[in-house]
Amino acid sequence: MSGICEGRVVVVTGAGRGLGRAHALAFAAEGARVVVNDLGVGLDGTRGGGSPAGQVVGESGPAGQVVEEIRAAGGEAVAHGGDIATTEGAASLIAAALETYGRLDTLVNNAGFLRDRMLVNLDEDDWDAVMRVHLKGHFLPLGHAAAHWRAQAKAGRTPVARVVNTSSGAGLLGSVGQGNYSAAKAGIVGLTLVAAAELARYGVQVNAIAPAARTRMTERTFAETMAAPAGGFDAMAPENVSPLVVWLGSAASTGVTGRVFEAEGGRITVMEGWRPGPSTDKGARWTPTEAGETTRKLLAEAGVPGAVYGA
Repeated sequence: MSGICEGRVVVVTGAGRGLGRAHALAFAAEGARVVVNDLGVGLDGTRGGGSPAGQVVGESGPAGQVVEEIRAAGGEAVAHGGDIATTEGAASLIAAALETYGRLDTLVNNAGFLRDRMLVNLDEDDWDAVMRVHLKGHFLPLGHAAAHWRAQAKAGRTPVARVVNTSSGAGLLGSVGQGNYSAAKAGIVGLTLVAAAELARYGVQVNAIAPAARTRMTERTFAETMAAPAGGFDAMAPENVSPLVVWLGSAASTGVTGRVFEAEGGRITVMEGWRPGPSTDKGARWTPTEAGETTRKLLAEAGVPGAVYGA
């Protein structure tokens, strides 16, 4: 295979199904050798065919099935079944790329699951589980990949490295019934901005996407919106998001870092985050009443914030 990722080695987490699978196949179609990570858990993160933390698995489970698809199409791939939200699993993921292919060029952090509850019913376990897989599951692979790339740069072999993180519209605007998921996805945006600033000196670009597509996580929550049409363009197909991810993960995206993009159907949007709006400075301390009156005036001058999903 040849394409814009020819010769690159790409790691994709949560790549056994949905968006991750689409990304892995798209990278392979553009010439990349792919490490396909998937723990094989259920929609809520419960174990169902995964492997112990840190273990690299062969051709079994969802990851192995994607590897078979890639190889059948003439590409190169290897399966990894470690838990990337553990230090051992994340380390073995990066090691799988280096030991199998001798290099690492791109990391796509995609793994995740849902445990939706309204805040009054959201317990600590459901909060911790979602934070763990989404936020910690981004941080640990990123940290191990960054350490490798820093070592390369210090040895005089500055990489052309790329990281693509996965946020969500829920992380940008909030989503009713998804307090844990929204908070984790918002945290991923913050992590992306910091990583882009810190890792630039080592030849690493870091961006995030907020995709809208039909996956196990969305086809139930937003069943009507996500349903495939009887004919014509399937706007919610996960494959629609992958071209942007592949480009961001390629050398062709030089100079693009610290950005967040929405991707849905045939639409790509550059998201513009928090910026200073209306402001006033008294030059002295406000009284509470003055602060309130002034804030009301400023809000009247400000734009209307985006709607919370499901509100």
